[in-house]
Amino acid sequence: MPTTPSRPAPPVAYSAATTLADLPDVAARSFGAREALVDDEVRWTFTTLRDRIRAAARAAIAHGIEPGDRFALWAPNSRTWVVAALGAVSVGAVLVPLNTRYRAAEAADIVRRSGCTVLFTERGFLGTDYVAMLRESGEDLGALRSTVVLRGADPGSADGTTSWEAYLAAGAAVPEEVRAARAAAVRPGDLSDIQYTSGTTGRPKGVLTTHHQTVRVFDAWAEAVTLREGDRYLLISPFFHTFGYKAGVVACLLRGATVVPEEVYDGDRALRRVAEERVSVLAGAPAIFHGLLTHPRRAAYDLSSLRLAGTGAANIPAGLIDDVRTVLGARDVFAAYGLTESTGVVTICPVDSPAETLARSVGRPIEGVELRVVAPDGTPLPPGRQGEVVTRGYHVTQGYLDDPRATAEAIDADGWLHTGDAGVLDEDGFLALTDRLKDMYVVGGFNAYPAEVENTLRTHPAVSDAAVVGAADARLGEVGVAFVVADGDLPDAAELTAWTRERLANFKVPRRFVAVDALPRNAAGKVLKNELRALAERREPPTEKV
Repeated sequence: MPTTPSRPAPPVAYSAATTLADLPDVAARSFGAREALVDDEVRWTFTTLRDRIRAAARAAIAHGIEPGDRFALWAPNSRTWVVAALGAVSVGAVLVPLNTRYRAAEAADIVRRSGCTVLFTERGFLGTDYVAMLRESGEDLGALRSTVVLRGADPGSADGTTSWEAYLAAGAAVPEEVRAARAAAVRPGDLSDIQYTSGTTGRPKGVLTTHHQTVRVFDAWAEAVTLREGDRYLLISPFFHTFGYKAGVVACLLRGATVVPEEVYDGDRALRRVAEERVSVLAGAPAIFHGLLTHPRRAAYDLSSLRLAGTGAANIPAGLIDDVRTVLGARDVFAAYGLTESTGVVTICPVDSPAETLARSVGRPIEGVELRVVAPDGTPLPPGRQGEVVTRGYHVTQGYLDDPRATAEAIDADGWLHTGDAGVLDEDGFLALTDRLKDMYVVGGFNAYPAEVENTLRTHPAVSDAAVVGAADARLGEVGVAFVVADGDLPDAAELTAWTRERLANFKVPRRFVAVDALPRNAAGKVLKNELRALAERREPPTEKV
């Protein structure tokens, strides 16, 4: 099994629930008969949700899932995702979520390197059969020994998979006291999940997160954003992402809010769900709110239940914030900033902040978290001076799975996580993000890493070199622009798009391709990305030579 870095376990969490294993029980005791989850025709109370999670926990035991085993979950938002994840996590297993947009090679790489023994997935989501995709790819899946099909299983096939129904049925033979003992044995410092995030090398790294970190960070997050008992939360952000899973499902269990999951974002359906389910909380990328505000039928829906809206660290125009408050009616709006390596959260800008503050700032650190802006030598800088954003506290990951070198590069000897983001603190401790020291850009709420896209483009037989940067986009926030050096004539945009789309998730596919004779480099050979960003903003037609 892959190894984990040796770092001290964090102190025990202070909240009523100290692990994700006891969170469903605590939620059932606190909010029992309240509605916990609404998924189309299904409506569960907190007591029912706890019972479903317990059944899935017994199923995990019957399936041979042991404490510390890693399991992958490759499926869209649904009640089954929640139950499968928390069921296995509650008996000591470690969740490895997979992006539903991944292609076979991307998913297999993470399954293999994380040492997953069980895969939970679906057949038929947006026309994709994940089981068939993996099988037909011939990819090495490492230690994987079984696949559980959450939805779309063919009961007449003999393909070696287990249906969700059969998985649950096997758990009926496991005594409840066995499940309870396994749940009680889970400790706050145990790993709860491994979230994969790419870096400047382009190879995804597994970020280690514990039960304690997840519970405490999102208890603090829920307090700061004013999530409360009785809220109804439309979860558009995908559960495979830290925000969707933890600022969504986990936070709802902590505070007694109702989970209303959405598989994919659709403006008509989102507006209808807000109106029909009296949704009070909505969070997502700026593109979500822009889409709702400009939707031609928005006025036909009763959105008066909305009170709280939130988005990430992407640049948000003050006018958009004003429109969310006045047009959509969500008077409370927050902005937040965080990384997977910080359990998803570092700072939050209060919900009652003026629109101008929310537009320029991501707020102050959450409870118990330290934040600095430092010079290249690590010296703290005074307010008003730009430098690298660093943070320290219980929220910082223990490290990257099987990658001590990358861990040491990200977290210094004093425990400060170097974010790679540039920022400025004001006199009141509010952080403004000013640039990215790393090359990552955000496409519609998804992180895209140029090195991964560049490596893929270089495998095209006609491409000798490539560099990718992010450029502003009114709808998605940013999109990728690829500067390509060709051996001979550059293939047209359609061919390059198809090449990358076959190998990468669609949000990683550049929206434009620009031919160049050579990439601009400094004396040390480093590509001058700032020059390319300036060129990208000129918006030349796809594949036009510059």
